[in-house]
Amino acid sequence: MHSKNYFIANWKMNGDAKDLQNISKVEKYLKMKKNIEDLECVFCLPFTLLGFAKSHFKNSQIKFGSQDLSCKTADYGAFTGSISAQMIKNLGCKYTILGHSEVRAEGDTDKLIDKKIRFAIQKKLKVILCVGESLKEFKNKKSFGKVKRQIYLALKNNRKSLNNITIAYEPIWSIGTGIVPNDDYLKNFFIKINDFVKKKFKKKIPILYGGSVSHKNISNFKKIDLCKGFLIGGASLKSKNFIDIIKNYYN
Repeated sequence: MHSKNYFIANWKMNGDAKDLQNISKVEKYLKMKKNIEDLECVFCLPFTLLGFAKSHFKNSQIKFGSQDLSCKTADYGAFTGSISAQMIKNLGCKYTILGHSEVRAEGDTDKLIDKKIRFAIQKKLKVILCVGESLKEFKNKKSFGKVKRQIYLALKNNRKSLNNITIAYEPIWSIGTGIVPNDDYLKNFFIKINDFVKKKFKKKIPILYGGSVSHKNISNFKKIDLCKGFLIGGASLKSKNFIDIIKNYYN
């Protein structure tokens, strides 16, 4: 898992069944390319589309994941509106995004995220753990303190499962704004995250970047040695944009 470059699409609350054609075009492109065997392509879709994806993309090199899961302990039960890790696994998913800032803003605490990670791992789902700071924290130079705390509280009870966890650093102030931290800032920040995880958990975990990733700026991220891939939001909704990101990264 950890030797790959990850291109993870997060469709958020977007997409209908007809939009799966965009994934088909990405799949066709990947089949044509022989020089990107190290690429792990994952589409994290709304729950409404995951069943369609399972039936449409059998034996595909593209993997699928959820954007969240329930913190309920049961696989099934009287929990209206909840989707368990087992139900996600039954849909053929390999991944789940946990701790995204938009979900944290709706009430997910570090304690809940810790529980969700354990439930995901129990069902053999791989976790994309999102961490990131607000604009206020960034301006007050508290970015790393915030991210360090999020990582520690998410991983301290999941030490035996670190091989199945990837960290996605997404500065909240960059998501969807077109504002991207400069190269030196990101290089330094990735080094800090990497060093912290190695020191606290004696492990090297892949670190991804998310936040206004596009085909125009993707080549800049190649300069960040510790960046092992990307969590891509709006630019993943259209096949051309997503394919152009992959093209420009590998060219």
